[in-house]
Amino acid sequence: MTTVLLTGFEPFAGDATNPSGDAVRRVADHWEGPEQLVTAVLPVEFGGARHRLLELIATHDPDVVIATGLAGGRIGISVERVAINLMDARIPDNAGDQPVDVPSSPDGPAAHFATLPVKAITAAIADAGIPAAVSHSAGTFVCNHAMFTALDVNGSGHRRAGFIHVPFAAEHAPQGQPALPLADITEALRIALRTALDTDVDTSYAAGTIA
Repeated sequence: MTTVLLTGFEPFAGDATNPSGDAVRRVADHWEGPEQLVTAVLPVEFGGARHRLLELIATHDPDVVIATGLAGGRIGISVERVAINLMDARIPDNAGDQPVDVPSSPDGPAAHFATLPVKAITAAIADAGIPAAVSHSAGTFVCNHAMFTALDVNGSGHRRAGFIHVPFAAEHAPQGQPALPLADITEALRIALRTALDTDVDTSYAAGTIA
């Protein structure tokens, strides 16, 4: 059976909730398959997120991995295209670690491209009326580290993997911050999974932003 791994993150930086983790739980609650869906909420910790993600991949050997996280300030769904081999944290993670100028993988390449059909996913989400864009920067915090880790796993050649950033959920967004209803974020992740599973060759069109 085809297996899909979908992850979100726990709250961080003083936030009461994290829409990525909340949306992942909602997707799991309403998943109709037929593929096996494995979900997890990762710690916002450089070491902890890597360890948990590697453990999940080793245990379930998923065919598709989509990790998700919060990018406060973005106005819509960001489907990430590139993970860079760099940890450069402007704030400590939830374990108090703050690596600066440290590679995610000392022996790894400078970057990994997502192996998901990034543009097809973005177009499908936008076609559903949910703001979405291809992003060329996953940052240098735990989200980028998780994306790089998922793509750097040995033997991952058969596996499609990537990362999606979501904005604040309207239900809990700080005042003045762009946000989407949690229901829309959840639907965007469901669409992303379905598109990744059903698309053999990515579409080609000019797209991409770094914010």
